[in-house]
Amino acid sequence: MARQIPLQQIKITENRIKLLNEMGINSLRDLVLHFPYRYECIEETPLINNEKVIIEGVLIEEPKVFFKGRLSRLTFSLLYQQEIYKITIFNRHFMKKNMTKGMILTVIGKYNSANNSIVASDIKLKALNEIAGITPVYSLKEGITQKSFQNYVKKALKFYQGHIQDEIPNSLLIKHHLIHKELALNLIHFPANNNDIKEASRHLKYEEFLKFQLTMQYIKISRKKNIGVKKNFDQKILEQFIKKLPFKLTDDQMKAVDEVINDLKKDTTMYRFIQGDVGSGKTVVGAIGLYANYLAGFQGAMMAPTEILVTQHYQSLIKLFKETSVNIGLLTGHLSTKEKQAIYQDLRDGKIDIIVGTHALFQEKVNYHNLGLVITDEQHRFGVNQRKALKEKGQKVDFMVMSATPIPRTLAISLYGDMDVSTIKTMPRGRKPVLTEVIKSHSMKPILNKLKNYLASGGQCYVVCPLVDESDVIDSRDATSIYEGMKAYFKNHYTVGLLHGKMDDETKEKTMDDFKDNRIQILVSTTVIEVGVDVSNANWIVIYNAERFGLSQLHQLRGRVGRGHEQGYCYLLSNSSSKEAIERLEFLKNCHDGFEVSYYDLKIRGPGEILGNQQSGLPAFAIGDIFKDINILEVTRKDAQELLESKSNDAAYLKLINEIEEQLINNNKYID
Repeated sequence: MARQIPLQQIKITENRIKLLNEMGINSLRDLVLHFPYRYECIEETPLINNEKVIIEGVLIEEPKVFFKGRLSRLTFSLLYQQEIYKITIFNRHFMKKNMTKGMILTVIGKYNSANNSIVASDIKLKALNEIAGITPVYSLKEGITQKSFQNYVKKALKFYQGHIQDEIPNSLLIKHHLIHKELALNLIHFPANNNDIKEASRHLKYEEFLKFQLTMQYIKISRKKNIGVKKNFDQKILEQFIKKLPFKLTDDQMKAVDEVINDLKKDTTMYRFIQGDVGSGKTVVGAIGLYANYLAGFQGAMMAPTEILVTQHYQSLIKLFKETSVNIGLLTGHLSTKEKQAIYQDLRDGKIDIIVGTHALFQEKVNYHNLGLVITDEQHRFGVNQRKALKEKGQKVDFMVMSATPIPRTLAISLYGDMDVSTIKTMPRGRKPVLTEVIKSHSMKPILNKLKNYLASGGQCYVVCPLVDESDVIDSRDATSIYEGMKAYFKNHYTVGLLHGKMDDETKEKTMDDFKDNRIQILVSTTVIEVGVDVSNANWIVIYNAERFGLSQLHQLRGRVGRGHEQGYCYLLSNSSSKEAIERLEFLKNCHDGFEVSYYDLKIRGPGEILGNQQSGLPAFAIGDIFKDINILEVTRKDAQELLESKSNDAAYLKLINEIEEQLINNNKYID
């Protein structure tokens, strides 16, 4: 399909074109590739109690209308298969004037077998055979009807008739019994039955995933050709460093370390993705990589998204490297100009071996003496360009990304197919699962006595709120009013602190230092503590309006407590009446595996929100769902690998590769 044939070609009004443009539809191709998000299927169904039913029957009496205030109720009797059914529909009183005794009509609603009744959601004043079929439903802007949009698509497909080529190589079409693309596009928009939708979806999902997998693996192969720098270092010194660590590495940590070390020793550039649960010890793996890089005579940089997390990493590395001669620097936005200048100079001169910082690390004025390894933590929070800018501060720099949003390994390999994946699942020895309770309350009242007893024993507590200040729009507890309330309640007994993203960096740092040193016993905060805050004496966390957070986020927050050998406690406060919300929280209460939590969350909320489409470089799939269609995703990964290895001469394959190359040159669509 030609990419830029204007919408005017099929006679759409300028006003409608403007609305379509606002939806991202700028050509006939865009029109055809705007797929339905669901289908309405109208066909007769069996009568099953409490299930949706569609039946055709004869109206055997004049309908009656009842009013209660502004609400109306329309009722009538319907003869269906020699039985009489009582039909009720709300707020459709106006239909009465078009309904006459003896007419045939179709009822769509919910069946109750106890009294042979149906509460209708819709009534069609036509026979079932006149309206039966499958109707696509599109996501549209106000001003464009479903019917008119479908008509535009019909015209566009007619325009392209006979000119839509398959983008999947013929051998794969045969292998997977896929229909041709032109037929798939026609059936996805105009299906006659559910099988049409299934076959069309199979082709389009496979094509979309194949393109993605080819892109990922093409990048990976291209990178393998990039001659990197072999890192030569004394293995024995590195092993001694690992032996002297104050804890024994888990098997998963050790495996990840071996993979990183092997990467560093190769003459190709390292691109490794390390994922692990909250508290699984990814930072230590990164630190060992940084030490090996240092022993080889190179500088290392570790980048994190927030100053709180950066400070945490800096302090962790200081502890880990205290018996070595490694010089560690810290670069954040709030340093004075004089302090920054000193850091810049030391980096240029090679006096700083490892630098930890925020996005300040890749500013133009920052130059390195010999940068050899870059690590980014919580990588999905950084844009592609940010990561690229830091990596380009050195020559042939090795690259490692870490994430505490773990996903199943097969999915990670597919989504981060341009990188090698290391997974850390096992938790450090002695770590106890955090005891989690769901409290059906808007306040802390049900657990107040428990909290007072806990504080009296010398413990500290996090209190997390979804908002900084009170909102007229959102009904949620805010950190500022909770802080004021708790400060007044615990006056002369305990000190209460407040932490949120609107504070300046200096105030945030002072508050965190006071909490770490137990000058603050209760820290009321927003999600700024989600990543990186590690206070071993704080083993309680209370989360207000827990239903407003994603499960992965709640799991991250929960991971802030119980990080030592003490038992951690997490209280999820929610007065939500939503059954789904309570089910989610109950799931979290019973599940402590970050991989399972993340997978459950991803299935509900989608990858964009969790992994970040824009930040991570992941594409927004038009029709494929990486969780529901994980089998197709995995099949295309293997097919893409085989295609690239075979160096096929298939015309469709060569066209795809050409498109990928152009795409990567033009816009770095997927990743750096």
